[in-house]
Amino acid sequence: MRLISGGQTGVDRAALDVALEHGIPAGGWCPAGRHSARGRIPSRYPLVETETPAYPQRTRQNIRDSDATLVITLGAPAGGTLLTIKLAERLKRPCLVIDLAVHRIQAARIEILEWLQAVRPAVLNVAGPRASESPGLGRSVRAILRDVLAPPQPGSPVTPWPPERQRTQKLPGMDR
Repeated sequence: MRLISGGQTGVDRAALDVALEHGIPAGGWCPAGRHSARGRIPSRYPLVETETPAYPQRTRQNIRDSDATLVITLGAPAGGTLLTIKLAERLKRPCLVIDLAVHRIQAARIEILEWLQAVRPAVLNVAGPRASESPGLGRSVRAILRDVLAPPQPGSPVTPWPPERQRTQKLPGMDR
């Protein structure tokens, strides 16, 4: 699986950080000039600039180039996060919205895993509010995505995505 995001502070960067830490292919679109709420998006994030500095263009292109979008919030979605949800609906892309003001972390992990197993995206777009809109949400997103996307730790109750495939024995007469 490949993970994409727009590089904004908060949820976007938390998702990209987890992908890069665990060798998961990552990327996505960001506004021209690599603009974010805290200035220029660092070059360590492998993002491609859109033609304009407009956030909605970046948002639309990330949704368009993904198979599904995961939105994580802390309260009701607003602004760019709400736009993400509406664009995913308009572009007919599966979209799961997890509100951590309602879901406990463990319940969120399980719901995300079940959704990923049902949708099976090759490219997952992850989005949510910038850090200034939801302080501390990035830490929670990192914790959730590490458990969901990274190799399991001994004793972990969560099976990460994508699941390892069981090897099957060859059936007689099926050598070709």
